[in-house]
Amino acid sequence: MSPPPGCWLPGRWVPQTVSADGTWVALTTEAVSVTAASPAGRDATPVLIADAGGVRHRLRLPGNVVPEAFTHDHTGLFVLEWLPPQTPDRYRVRVVDLATGVAGPLQTRLKQAIPAGAEEEMRGDGRQAVLAPDRRVLYTLYTHQPEHRHTRDRISGRPGSDVHAFVHTLHLHERWAYCVDLPHPFGEGTADGHAMAIAPDGSRLYVADLTSGTVAEISTEELTVRRTAAVPVASGPAYATADHERLFLGGAGVLRTVDAVGLRVVAERPVDAPVTGLVLGPDGGRLYVGGPSAVRWLDPTSGAELGRVAVPGLVGLRGPVPSS
Repeated sequence: MSPPPGCWLPGRWVPQTVSADGTWVALTTEAVSVTAASPAGRDATPVLIADAGGVRHRLRLPGNVVPEAFTHDHTGLFVLEWLPPQTPDRYRVRVVDLATGVAGPLQTRLKQAIPAGAEEEMRGDGRQAVLAPDRRVLYTLYTHQPEHRHTRDRISGRPGSDVHAFVHTLHLHERWAYCVDLPHPFGEGTADGHAMAIAPDGSRLYVADLTSGTVAEISTEELTVRRTAAVPVASGPAYATADHERLFLGGAGVLRTVDAVGLRVVAERPVDAPVTGLVLGPDGGRLYVGGPSAVRWLDPTSGAELGRVAVPGLVGLRGPVPSS
């Protein structure tokens, strides 16, 4: 079947981010993840904005930028601007006006303009991004932040705190950003030993550091860490997903269930391979567990295996897609 007119994109373009409603995509000439290594040096970045009908915007943005998310109304594109552009070692979040191609600063959480020179510059590893259930807010977990100062500290003149991990909160509707600091020992272990999950109603965000055996619960309304609790340590990359009553944590050879009320482990089950992803089914009746060569689905309450399918070479798990 031939694609509809206007869908051919000349040159080599790589998808970088999709709008929250799934209709627009931002593409660049090379793949760079906001939760991976820093990009190669460059002084300008070509960006193509397209939808199912064809190209909407062709941009050549000055500097070294990576698209991160769209504003809810499709008039702006949030990007990470890497500094200095030729030898990047830090980055800041900006919003590009798609009509003009001009980038500017975000607002503070109080919807005030950020003064020139006070924009937050971040260093370290972006581990994972989670979209709120209502698709209005994007949460990104960052770890290992040497010499990092939040916008609130730069505006106030405070020296900042010795924080090694935080959750960057980006409001896609109101165009403000805010960082929720995570307490010690978050960020001191490996980045892939951390994982994040959000409750189905969007009220609670969980961050787990399985290298230290710590879980934090964040109130998404207050944007503060409400409490922390100890869980058993696990090695290897960490994965998490949550329903209304439970938080599921996966590590190397183990799957644990944490009660959301008491924030304590209530079940632990060994698995025969390292976990490469955890996803709850749309109705909550299945817990999908990715492994190096297969995906299995379990009963979330009993842990009984309900089925599995071979997927040789599986490296990640995003979510189940209903069969047509």
